[in-house]
Amino acid sequence: MTAQTPDGVSGPSVQRPPAEVRYAAELDTLRAGDGDPRPPGWQLSLRAARRFIIGDTDAGISRKFVGNPSLVDRALVTLATNRGLMLVGEPGTAKSLLSELIAAAVSGDSTLTVQGGAATTEDQIKYGWNYALLVAEGPSARSLVPAPMLRGMAEGRLVRFEEITRCPLEVQDSLLSLLSERVVAIPELTGPDGMVFARQGFNVIATANTRDRGVNEMSAALKRRFNFETVFPIPDLDTELALVEAEVSTLLRRSGVEPPPDRDVLEVLVGTFRELRAGAGAGGSDGSGGSGTGSDRPSAVMSTAEAVSVAHAVGVRGWFLRGEPGSAADVVACLAGTAAKDSPEDLARLRRYLEQHVPRRRGPQWQALYDARHLLAD
Repeated sequence: MTAQTPDGVSGPSVQRPPAEVRYAAELDTLRAGDGDPRPPGWQLSLRAARRFIIGDTDAGISRKFVGNPSLVDRALVTLATNRGLMLVGEPGTAKSLLSELIAAAVSGDSTLTVQGGAATTEDQIKYGWNYALLVAEGPSARSLVPAPMLRGMAEGRLVRFEEITRCPLEVQDSLLSLLSERVVAIPELTGPDGMVFARQGFNVIATANTRDRGVNEMSAALKRRFNFETVFPIPDLDTELALVEAEVSTLLRRSGVEPPPDRDVLEVLVGTFRELRAGAGAGGSDGSGGSGTGSDRPSAVMSTAEAVSVAHAVGVRGWFLRGEPGSAADVVACLAGTAAKDSPEDLARLRRYLEQHVPRRRGPQWQALYDARHLLAD
């Protein structure tokens, strides 16, 4: 079965094509050689889906998710049952990326997505109406506008629900019947059109970051319909550095930046993020990445995703302003917007880190980082 992708998502002007478009050749290769049993409605077996996500160098399949392979195994097994999958963790730990990759592998389509938020309504989850047709013809299948959840059920595909705990409780609870009865009732329609039953392959992947889970705490009834899996930050420097380098190289090419990122600058940037994340400031760690005091940790999210964003800005700044790869001074200039995002006190923590902790580190780029500390805006 060939992946069904929306029109207009594979052109050169698309900023970020979905995973099924970016990795279409790999998915075709895996489907062609997939002789393992598949759950009903799946385009790949569990083994092939696992290889797509965590990579297989012998088959030329790239590694796309840097995390515990057993987490991927548990996630796929959950989705092969009638339980939904809930991915939780700190912001920037690739929960959304993992859900996208799983949906691309299982359904060949990762675009059936509900973006949760305070303004999310039930009709953005289930269905709405074309009001011109509704007024002209009355309720009919032609005037019905299916939302991602209804489409996923009718087509037998995975649906992604991002930041579910950002939604009001009554909106969250609209999923109860979908996940238990696997049916959507449309009371405005009569006959067979009034009930949409889920086809094989339908399920839900939801995400929630741990900083927002308490905003609209899920009901116990809804929690029972999900299996929860926690996505943790990348544990070691080398793995995180390699990931940031790969992601930033791709982003810089798309932004028209010719030189690749300077690896020494990236190492300083990633090391800075890891140490700030661990609370390395005044009285913090000794430079080895160990933990410092809790009060030294910025309240802003110093995640891998944020490191990629800052590294991207560093490369763009260096190339378009000076015609060269970004420098450690650019790191300082770009860090302020990340570190001071949530609290002015974070800027003071960053200054303290640069003034008291960075001098302990050895290397020309660390020295350049220290010398550029004056670039922090007041």
